[in-house]
Amino acid sequence: MRGCVRSSKALAPAMFPRLQFDMHRWGLLLGRRGLASAGEPHPTPLPNQARVVICGGGIVGSSVAYHLAKLGWKDVVLLEQGRLGAGTTRLCAGIVSTAKHIPIESKMADYSNTLYQQLEQETGVKTGYVKTGSLCLAQNQDRFISLKRLASRLKVLGIPCDVITPKQVAELHPLVNIHDLVGAVHVPGDAVVSPPDVNHALVVAAAKNGVQIHEHTSVNHVMVQKGQVTGVETDRGTIDCDYFVNCAGQWAYELGLSSEDPVSVPVHACEHFYLLTKPLEQPLQPHTPVVMDLDGRIYARAWQGGVLSGGFEKNPKPIFTEGRSQLEIQGMQEDWDHFEPMLSALLRRMPSLDSCEIHQLINWPESFTPDMRCIMGETQTVHGYFVLGGMNSSGLSFAGGGGRYLAEWMTHGYPSENVWPLDVKRFGTLQSSRTFLRHRVMEVMPLLYELKVPRWDFQTGRQLRTSPLYDRLDTQGARWMEKHGFERAKYFVPSGKDLLALDQSKTFYKPDWFDIVGAEVKCCKEAVCVVDMSSFSKFELSSPGDQALELLQRLCANDLDVPVGHIVHTGMLNQRGGYENDCSVVRLSKNRFFIISPSDQQIHCWSWIKQHMPSDSQLQLEDVTWKYTALNVIGPRAMDVLSELSYVPLTPDHFPSLFCKEMSVGYANGIRVMSMTHTGEPGFMLYIPIEYALHVYNEVMSVGQKYGIRNSGYYALRSLRIEKFFAFWGQDLDAFTTPLECGREFRVKFDKGTEFIGREALLQQRQAGVRRRFIMFLLEDHNTELDLWPWWGEPIYRNEELVGVTSSSAYSYTLERHVCLGFVKPPQTDPGASAVVTADFINRGEYEVEIAGHRYHAKAKLYPFSSLFAQQRRRKDDMELSSFQGN
Repeated sequence: MRGCVRSSKALAPAMFPRLQFDMHRWGLLLGRRGLASAGEPHPTPLPNQARVVICGGGIVGSSVAYHLAKLGWKDVVLLEQGRLGAGTTRLCAGIVSTAKHIPIESKMADYSNTLYQQLEQETGVKTGYVKTGSLCLAQNQDRFISLKRLASRLKVLGIPCDVITPKQVAELHPLVNIHDLVGAVHVPGDAVVSPPDVNHALVVAAAKNGVQIHEHTSVNHVMVQKGQVTGVETDRGTIDCDYFVNCAGQWAYELGLSSEDPVSVPVHACEHFYLLTKPLEQPLQPHTPVVMDLDGRIYARAWQGGVLSGGFEKNPKPIFTEGRSQLEIQGMQEDWDHFEPMLSALLRRMPSLDSCEIHQLINWPESFTPDMRCIMGETQTVHGYFVLGGMNSSGLSFAGGGGRYLAEWMTHGYPSENVWPLDVKRFGTLQSSRTFLRHRVMEVMPLLYELKVPRWDFQTGRQLRTSPLYDRLDTQGARWMEKHGFERAKYFVPSGKDLLALDQSKTFYKPDWFDIVGAEVKCCKEAVCVVDMSSFSKFELSSPGDQALELLQRLCANDLDVPVGHIVHTGMLNQRGGYENDCSVVRLSKNRFFIISPSDQQIHCWSWIKQHMPSDSQLQLEDVTWKYTALNVIGPRAMDVLSELSYVPLTPDHFPSLFCKEMSVGYANGIRVMSMTHTGEPGFMLYIPIEYALHVYNEVMSVGQKYGIRNSGYYALRSLRIEKFFAFWGQDLDAFTTPLECGREFRVKFDKGTEFIGREALLQQRQAGVRRRFIMFLLEDHNTELDLWPWWGEPIYRNEELVGVTSSSAYSYTLERHVCLGFVKPPQTDPGASAVVTADFINRGEYEVEIAGHRYHAKAKLYPFSSLFAQQRRRKDDMELSSFQGN
């Protein structure tokens, strides 16, 4: 750039004086005719009451107000502490990108794109919408693979995109240097807009539909009684309300804590930079595609004949926002030294900018979340308190879709899409520590453009929740993953292996841990393994009378009125018949039940049960996750190990399947031993009071030596459960999946005498027939050694037509090939075809699974490959028990 080539010192503010940011240039001409906040700061008094109060007049809060009004809500009040759209909305880069790796985020962005395109016609407000398209560039093959996988997923969602060559990139963008590119993905429908103008259009439309809008009004306090929102206290008075929506952006964290019952909104702000240039000698045309150079960590778009370019540096600068004193963001201090790596990357990608003049370096705060996904939904602690925020620098892309889904959620009790990956209840209060958030967002921000291979793990905020066995397992070679803040072993590295190589391996192909996990699977099938599964969520529900049973009978589709000691696998369904929870329930006594759920269901399951508990009942619900260490002793020799330790017969005659006994193991008493394993293999689950955990583990490992015992991790469990066709909540099952669609009708007891939630919807579905089915696919012509692996999200084709997508997959060491699980429904290309999925429809199709653009033939099955397991030939290197000694 003119006079400042590649030198951060040459870019000093003295050479390029800082200019006052021109709000008019960005379209922040908020003609507020008809709005409650027009003219003077407070022309109209606040209403005494409203149905819903929304805090935050940026594009996110305005979108929520707009969509609630569209759904017919009256008495909606939108409050903004400063001026509408004068926060982050005013300063964001204006890019609407649908190229997101999580499908629900792409759906949100796609809807936002459509909404912004039509707003000008609806409101008469010019929004600056220009359909530019976008280019996601790849400088290496791994990035190119990642982009090709992304392109496959976008096509599944109906979002047009193309995998293109470097030469085609040059044809689409006149400034891009293509010498080091291997390819790119072009998304022609992406766009740029003027964010403040979009915000204004949403506000105008909302106001026309009756939304009251008040600027210069700060929310000080959210009032709560008996776990329900009752009103908000502002600096201008109190408003009674039934619902409150926190769209406060970088201040959402503090606002959540200001409730009478504190609400956890885990967001933290970082500084975010972008550069504006003056118009180029040959002005860049407005329709020029947006460039996302992910390996260079930068993005760039046309801006008034010049370029706007920012990025996500490796060393972000978190900001502690204590309080909410800064009413409007004026922009923070320039930091040219910090921006220099991104400037260098920009000049490498667009060398012709070397001679252009800089207009300004913008620095403003952006909010980030612990897992790079935004936050939405109703909070667990306060009914009627909703959140939409933590946009991770994609607020413009997500605001339209996020506002729509949240408005649907508030209106109907659920959104029109599965938004579990974004649900605020995926987090607990443990992720709200200021120190945790500060450290985690310093990792999250660079990861937005980092290459993320399958099964990568966060490195910060670790060892937050650990089993009592953590140190013991760590010394034996455990490699760790994190789930809901809990450390879980992925696999165990045998002594002599290169630990560093395993920790740093990044690949879309066969991973370095392949043989290690294979040995653990083999041991699970032929000897005995121990898996620490303490991270599973655990609850106890009890009552003096029959209330506990009555509640579970209403919540669960299966029959819980079973003899004491029996275990029931069941779903907790919603009114649509979809899974809100998938759990195992043990009847400990007549009026006491033990509920086991997936790890990331801890908050959601608790909230779902509490939501349906009568307020005046004597029911007691306790989260006992921390009280018990859970050991899965799995394999054909598990019975021998436990028999020696307990002196109790454990044969099927004395200890039938799905049964629980409280017994002694070693010196420890009161161990809940259950005849189940979550994988279909023989074995037992041991729920051990934490003070006995180390003793029981040591005893099991000591006695198990002669039976070939070894430690095993979750990767082995994943392989075992997928090859047995076991669906898992959060991956295969969600709030839109019913038991009839995934082959679990046998777990639904329509005649149990209780009108359980979802019963009517399931009866109607059974009568009409299911419109999609959960299918198992065995890849036929896939080379495990040489071909890209399926991980999840791969398109499924039947007779050359798109019919579904995989939800999970794993290599089956028993079948010696990959197994994919996913849902299939009839293609939309044949309007005359039946919408009902029958066994005949499944069996008559020729199937392919697409991995990064390449299709592999697959064999579809409605049921597990049980016959294949029975016929599987034993390998020549049959395992000798002695080979397990000492592992």
